[in-house]
Amino acid sequence: MEEEASPPGLGCSKPHLEKLTLGITRILESSPGVTEVTIIEKPPAERHMISSWEQKNNCVMPEDVKNFYLMTNGFHMTWSVKLDEHIIPLGSMAINSISKLTQLTQSSMYSLPNAPTLADLEDDTHEASDDQPEKPHFDSRSVIFELDSCNGSGKVCLVYKSGKPALAEDTEIWFLDRALYWHFLTDTFTAYYRLLITHLGLPQWQYAFTSYGISPQAKQWFSMYKPITYNTNLLTEETDSFVNKLDPSKVFRSKNKIVIPKKKGPVQPAGGQKGPSGPSGPSTSSTSKSSSGSGNPIRK
Repeated sequence: MEEEASPPGLGCSKPHLEKLTLGITRILESSPGVTEVTIIEKPPAERHMISSWEQKNNCVMPEDVKNFYLMTNGFHMTWSVKLDEHIIPLGSMAINSISKLTQLTQSSMYSLPNAPTLADLEDDTHEASDDQPEKPHFDSRSVIFELDSCNGSGKVCLVYKSGKPALAEDTEIWFLDRALYWHFLTDTFTAYYRLLITHLGLPQWQYAFTSYGISPQAKQWFSMYKPITYNTNLLTEETDSFVNKLDPSKVFRSKNKIVIPKKKGPVQPAGGQKGPSGPSGPSTSSTSKSSSGSGNPIRK
């Protein structure tokens, strides 16, 4: 069975896709400017494929990961936005298929003799603490599999914390950024999948779970398409200087605008513009100031 891309608008007509996406398709399709919401349908994995993976890697696959692959052998959902007649790919939600659920290798990063490996980058100075579990290791202490390449911005990984033979209960989901620092995401695959869906696959959303947060460009998209689990603390007051407050309904408004005539303010009588004929200079000055202040507000 070949993979089939579901055209925009068909996600809601297929119950299994609705269940797989937790109903997020309808939310995206009703959002301003969103277009081309597409799900690439994948057939369920067969049980022998899971058993073969477990034997090959000497790891027991967690039950929630097994159940996911028995429903669909991988997941890929994308959506775009239309800006000034240009369609820009934006959201991407992906889970690798079983065949691409491969282990992060410990081989040399460069094809040179004595070149460094991932294991050489081990830094044991930051171990487990009360608010952060022990980070994964690039050496044999951990077994790491790539769930999503995040379009080059990092890697979401299924991590076995106890080495081989690896048990299902020893797994966690972690994010490895481009600087090869680890960031904890969730205890289970199910919890991570919910994060993936509810963050709408926005660019670099995984960086919201790092100490340095998402980039200014990603903040722009976050401000327009707020994730369902959106944390307002991500947009702190200090970042307001470079984050535009965009209103999607205005950004994607049709060019055929309806012109609404502006209401004119009350017209002052001609006599009100002149001061009293008497020699009371201070009174004239204060009267003109008060009338200009109340009738014609000054734009700053």
